[in-house]
Amino acid sequence: MHATLIHAPGDIRFEEVPDPVLSTGGDAIVRVVAACVCGSDLWPYRGVTPTHEPHRIGHEFVGVVEQVGSEVSRIKVGDFVIAPFYDCDMECVNCRNGFSTSCLNGGWWGSDDRMGAFADGGQGERIRVPHADGSLVATPAMPDDALVPHLLTLADVMGTGHHAAVSGGAGPGKNVVVVGDGAVGLCAVLASARLGAERIVLMSRHADRQQLGRRFGATDIVEERGKEGVARIRELFDGVGADVVLECVGTAESMDQALRSARPGGQVGFVGVPNGGPELPVRRMFDTNVGVRGGVAPVRNYVEELLPEVWDGRLQPGLVFDLELPMSEVAEAYAAMDERRAIKVLLRP
Repeated sequence: MHATLIHAPGDIRFEEVPDPVLSTGGDAIVRVVAACVCGSDLWPYRGVTPTHEPHRIGHEFVGVVEQVGSEVSRIKVGDFVIAPFYDCDMECVNCRNGFSTSCLNGGWWGSDDRMGAFADGGQGERIRVPHADGSLVATPAMPDDALVPHLLTLADVMGTGHHAAVSGGAGPGKNVVVVGDGAVGLCAVLASARLGAERIVLMSRHADRQQLGRRFGATDIVEERGKEGVARIRELFDGVGADVVLECVGTAESMDQALRSARPGGQVGFVGVPNGGPELPVRRMFDTNVGVRGGVAPVRNYVEELLPEVWDGRLQPGLVFDLELPMSEVAEAYAAMDERRAIKVLLRP
């Protein structure tokens, strides 16, 4: 089969690799129907995260189960399945506590699992899933092609935006500011609207993203950044700031923007993958009673909650995909996102 490898910063290749094989009894082989490029994939692409040797990349996919191991009971051959951006068993104490990203037996796509077998990267034609009954969620039936992009967001960005909103405490009567207008930030707008937030501000300087943000439920747009952005947010909310701020970028600047945009006693929900050295100013947080909660999103724990609303069309998070390419052109997909020519790129084998 073929799969995506990163060789060095800016060097993405779609190459022939060994076919995946069942090896541990609890695993499955999934034929990928759709995958995509994540904003976090751009960190190694840009050289921020070092690449020491060529390796598989990609962590968001949906597809059809082709084979299952002898110990798999819940997932069946022929199921259309959604996979989270990590592997988990959904049985350990951390999974049961709602944080499957800390699964005691889990792992990450594109690396060896804890049993020593390889879990393929998400941007390939087929993938071996170590814990099929835990990681995978089967849809009620085979979806129409038009529904596939929306289902794919449940592998990461919709669940991650939801985690930001839940961590920040978005809900009825709350004012929410979203820092970051990428796919995760836009999904955080949609998640905040779904949870009943009263007013949702998207901080964005891009007309296409502003338009989609409004479609997802943003009531206001703020283009300013830094001190000017904080001043504008305070103007909108009683001169003190917002109840909830969702940080969806992962840089020092975006975290500082979020913390300063929250009112005293407000809450920051953060899901941006930390890069650029963001650190929390504990003294200022102490003085203002601003709380911070979030982290790597346990999206597998949210799939069953969100899936029915995606399935029946009430939620359409797949609108974040504004470019579709064949997987063989994955290098162009990375370039398009890196150059901000696309919000998020859908890949089909």
